[in-house]
Amino acid sequence: MVLRRQDLLLGILCLSILAGSVLAHEKKKPNVKYDGRSLIINGRRELVFSGSIHYPRSTPQQWPQLIEKAKQGGLNAIETYVFWNAHEPVEGQLNFDGNYDLVKFIKLIQDAGMWAIVRLGPFVQGEWNHGGLPYWLREVHNITFRTDNEPFKHYMKKYTQMMVDLLKKEELFASQGGPIIVAQIENEYNNIQMAFKSEGASYVQWAAKMAVSMDVGVPWVMCKQWDAPDPVINACNGRNCGDTFTGPNKPYKPSVWTENWTAQYRVFGDPPSQRTAEDLAYAVARWFSVNGTLVNYYMYHGGTNFGRNAASFVQTRYYDEAPLDEYGMMKEPKWGHLRDLHTALRLCRKPLLLGEPTRQAIGRGLEAIVYRVPESSDLCAAFLTNNDTRRDKTANFNGQKYYLPRHSVSILPDCKNVVLNTAQVVSQHNNRDFIPSDEFKKNNKEWKMWKEPIVKVNDADFKFPSCLEHYNMTKDTTDYLWYSTNLYLDDEDLPLKKTRQVIKVFSLGHAVHVFVNDRYVGSEQGDKIEKSFSFKTAVELKQGVNDISLLAMTVGLPDSGALLERKIAGIHQVRIQGLNTGTLDLSLNDWGHKVGLEGEKLRVYTQGGSHRVDWSEASGNVALVWYKRYFDAPSGDEPVALNMGGMGKGMVWVNGKSIGRYWVSFLSPLGKPSQSEYHIPREFLKPTENLLVVLEESGGNPEEIQLLAVSRDKICSVISDNYPASVNNWKRHEDDIHPIEENAKPSAVLKCPDDKVIQSIEFASYGNAGGLCGNYTMGTCNSPGVQSVVEKACLGQASCTIKVSSDAFGSDNCPSDVTKTLTVQAKCGGQG
Repeated sequence: MVLRRQDLLLGILCLSILAGSVLAHEKKKPNVKYDGRSLIINGRRELVFSGSIHYPRSTPQQWPQLIEKAKQGGLNAIETYVFWNAHEPVEGQLNFDGNYDLVKFIKLIQDAGMWAIVRLGPFVQGEWNHGGLPYWLREVHNITFRTDNEPFKHYMKKYTQMMVDLLKKEELFASQGGPIIVAQIENEYNNIQMAFKSEGASYVQWAAKMAVSMDVGVPWVMCKQWDAPDPVINACNGRNCGDTFTGPNKPYKPSVWTENWTAQYRVFGDPPSQRTAEDLAYAVARWFSVNGTLVNYYMYHGGTNFGRNAASFVQTRYYDEAPLDEYGMMKEPKWGHLRDLHTALRLCRKPLLLGEPTRQAIGRGLEAIVYRVPESSDLCAAFLTNNDTRRDKTANFNGQKYYLPRHSVSILPDCKNVVLNTAQVVSQHNNRDFIPSDEFKKNNKEWKMWKEPIVKVNDADFKFPSCLEHYNMTKDTTDYLWYSTNLYLDDEDLPLKKTRQVIKVFSLGHAVHVFVNDRYVGSEQGDKIEKSFSFKTAVELKQGVNDISLLAMTVGLPDSGALLERKIAGIHQVRIQGLNTGTLDLSLNDWGHKVGLEGEKLRVYTQGGSHRVDWSEASGNVALVWYKRYFDAPSGDEPVALNMGGMGKGMVWVNGKSIGRYWVSFLSPLGKPSQSEYHIPREFLKPTENLLVVLEESGGNPEEIQLLAVSRDKICSVISDNYPASVNNWKRHEDDIHPIEENAKPSAVLKCPDDKVIQSIEFASYGNAGGLCGNYTMGTCNSPGVQSVVEKACLGQASCTIKVSSDAFGSDNCPSDVTKTLTVQAKCGGQG
């Protein structure tokens, strides 16, 4: 075939166009880079507001709502750990089903138009069982975790490659068009690095080189790793990284905050803990004012430690004080105040990312940090900080006076107008209520029980002339390990008088229940420090054979520290005191061992397994017993929980799914349980005939268990007349910041959740009321017209706005030196 000249030229032209198209496509290929100022995503500098949501601590049905609420809260990224022991619980057997479906979770983030930050670990800590490392890894010959150890490095690289390959296959890295913009290797290694000396330093170098070799096309970070090797970025974890972070270890790396703790995780026995919205906002504003470029809230939603996933002593409820509470509901004002903060910081985006900062003192304890873009006199943002935690102050800046509340940052995106002060919360507040189900309570005498058999020596699976180590026996397949022996006593061993003897049990954790001659005699627990503890009580021994059965248990594996693979637990010494022969050490007796409970093996918590045993009428205050009953799901779509306040310690299953451990008998120093309510995801429920099974270890009354509907229908607003107008009143157009409404007043905005409407105004004051949402009290002065004004604006509405103005509420009897505050409490209900 002979080509004509014009055909040849046309073909060359087409090939040129095609090649140009390919090159153009290549030029548009997504990428993530960085320099000393920020991450650069697809050629654009970005401020990143991220929140931690761990996919296994919620359900796939919850994921879209959690992600959407995070986006509504002003986040543009979601961060998660990846949990090795969840995905490979047995070597070579992978699990990505249900709430372990990492790929689905990441794709939902992408569908929401958000970025993702993936912390691969493989050690994650995260108050997660064994820090995320699978138990089988402990049994690898000659292994030492997290150091320059060949066996550990082999498995760590294999795992990392597996996860990277999975994410690459699904094209989830930003370099492939996916949402993942940052990956993390290792986690807070500086905490233990010194324990391994030179091998710790060489391990860090190896881990960084190994990660970079995976060629994911996005930056890697190491948090709390001051010597993170290039090109890995060292990141900060803590509460106040704006003041404590020494900065990137190279001038060409950005300032990254991987964990801003929104509260404090809690263990059983802890009292309540809080971190205020004001303090959290202060820390974030401070961070961005000193060159921060990325913040990640740990946690933004904590969720629930289902099953046995919690680390040692860690509660089932996780980070309930986060902006989204355990049930995924907005915790106000934390959620709303941070949303407003993100809006304010975005108004400062251009000066922050393009400008050069200067710092100046504007008074004692007062500081102004100003960002100006050299080429534009109009592009200017300022942060006015009052570091004094006790005194409100006034400062002069740019020829104007500014009121600066204590411990606050005022944000001026045009260096003139305050659009937000971190100490002045204009978003609404709310209060969480737990409403008992009358139907569940009415039928609460329907409980059945089955007693777990007490294991004696002859029932044991394995005998040994001492008590064996707990972890090695159970291999993290159960919390429970039986130790049993017997003691033969002659008449001459027992005192002539009717006296009792004493049994003393020493254990390394975490708790133990003691049975003597089939009788429960008591229990004891250690604490999160995981030191040895002892149990001691009087018992009545008899002539002949005495059976001693000890049920030792762990409450999660440890999740931190050097030499994690060498941590041990279990009974290590048992003594009998008060015999004629003196103290008797039973530690070298023949001890029977049995792993787990019979009810676990029979799966009596499932519909099928529950028919394998004979249930009887239930009674309370029985140790080591299984209870069951059926119940109907509450009407509506509110989250559901169980109040376990009348029980002791154990686990709960609903329709065969574990909702985690409960331990209400472990009181805090305040004399109250650390956690009484336990979340049941709606997805676990059927409309009727739901099987509820409770394993109670130490005694309790199941008839006191309550089924609860959870709501945040009580909403409040507290706005003083010296607050700035809403940050949403300000817009940036090109280089100009301008208000939508001139001379706008601060406003109270009330919005009901879930399409409900405001049914009543339970409190309204314009004066100096006191108290908190759900419990306000009138002050010494008030405007009598405020109640009618608020009711007219809000009743029957899904949301309403009330401007804070003396003119709106009529006369008041407040002295001139009182800063008047509008305080409103409303109750939502029904449908809008």
